[in-house]
Amino acid sequence: MAQGKTILLVDEDASYKDLLWEALNVKYRVIEAVTCDEVLLLVAESSPDLIIIDVDISGQCGVELCQNLKEEVATSDIPILLVTTATQSRDFILGLQAGANDYITKPMCLPAVLARIESHLRSQSDYAELEQNDLLMLLEVSETISVTRSPNAILRLIVNKISNAFDVERCSVISFSNDGDLVVKASSDLDKNREINLDMSRYPEIAEAVETRQTVIINDIKNHPMMVPVREHITGLNYNSVIVIPLIKKESVIGTFFLRTASREKNWASARICKLCQLMANIAANALENATLFESIKTAQEHFEEMSIRDDLTRIYNRRHFFNRLKEEFSRSVRYAEPLSLIFFDIDKFKDVNDNYGHTAGDQILRQVGTLLTNIARKSDLPARYGGDEFVMMLPNTEADGAYELAGRVASVIQNYAFAEIDNRSITVSMGVSSCIDDQPGSFEELIKMADDAMYRSKEQGPGYISVADVETFVR
Repeated sequence: MAQGKTILLVDEDASYKDLLWEALNVKYRVIEAVTCDEVLLLVAESSPDLIIIDVDISGQCGVELCQNLKEEVATSDIPILLVTTATQSRDFILGLQAGANDYITKPMCLPAVLARIESHLRSQSDYAELEQNDLLMLLEVSETISVTRSPNAILRLIVNKISNAFDVERCSVISFSNDGDLVVKASSDLDKNREINLDMSRYPEIAEAVETRQTVIINDIKNHPMMVPVREHITGLNYNSVIVIPLIKKESVIGTFFLRTASREKNWASARICKLCQLMANIAANALENATLFESIKTAQEHFEEMSIRDDLTRIYNRRHFFNRLKEEFSRSVRYAEPLSLIFFDIDKFKDVNDNYGHTAGDQILRQVGTLLTNIARKSDLPARYGGDEFVMMLPNTEADGAYELAGRVASVIQNYAFAEIDNRSITVSMGVSSCIDDQPGSFEELIKMADDAMYRSKEQGPGYISVADVETFVR
């Protein structure tokens, strides 16, 4: 049993209590309690350095016990971690309000739990060997990366700061790809945004840190027993000391990162250097968690925003987004006297497709038409599903002649496509084209109506017609 700092474990759940005890007993002195009375007695006798309390304990709610301990002068400064399940969000909130310093959720990620416990047990003595410049650097790094929202930028900042502060040969942050490959994500001697793969078998110090989730310190790599299997590969290296530190916060959130620093000097990894690197790693882990969460929320938000403007069936833009963009483009067209055109069309005899082949086949044809429109559209064009089997394309900076030409291409591509759902037969479309000419029409609604009316004039002529405003043209 380790005789380090003392942790009081208050938990009735035998499985989780045993799990925590086995993990903590390696490094700390662990004492246990089940009831509130036992807690108060052990606190008075043993003066624990940290207390872990399950919110569900006999005789009193864990939140209430936390509040009572925080209200007592003798125990108010002891860090308290509450253990909750994912469904006990109310207890988690009440616990923090009662003074809990942190929380642990079940099921537990032990590396993350151990990292949090170690962070809370860090006392002023941990900073004793640091120099004033070290503390200033930590403050500067903490302030800088706390407002940084790019995980890659955080990694680059950390490796560059450590490399410059200690004049080391190399400082890197290493992680695993989705395929399980070992990858250098950032390094003081690597170009920005460049990554390289590593062979784990060539880096036993990293393998050890991966397996144990503990800091690995080697002060003479050429003579250290751990490096024997790779001695032939390290003979010509110009560094002699190396530190590998896991960056662990919530592993499920930020993944697994390792800070690896190598120096030319033997016995370089002094207590001061190790503590400073560990503190930098902790700062980076916290910032990475926040940045990763921010990035995932931003990505999800962008995804939902994109989905909200897409048609559910065809995945091209929907009617609402078309109206919003047309309103903007029409205003711009009027303000700068730039041309703007619309193409409206629907599929000829589409009801017959649904009646003869079924609505599933009809839906698939609509999807394929949407794909064909996307492939034909220029970068500035906006293809959208207007409703049912009606489609529209907005064409900024396009005059009537150009719109008519593009309408012909669209009609030709659709007519020449073999749709498998209708036995590889083709379909035709009836089209209407409208354009802004000499400040007319007076509104974007009128521009839509002009194209819509032109499309219906085409349908009156039979399948495959294109009408431009009041000019009718047959497409053969």
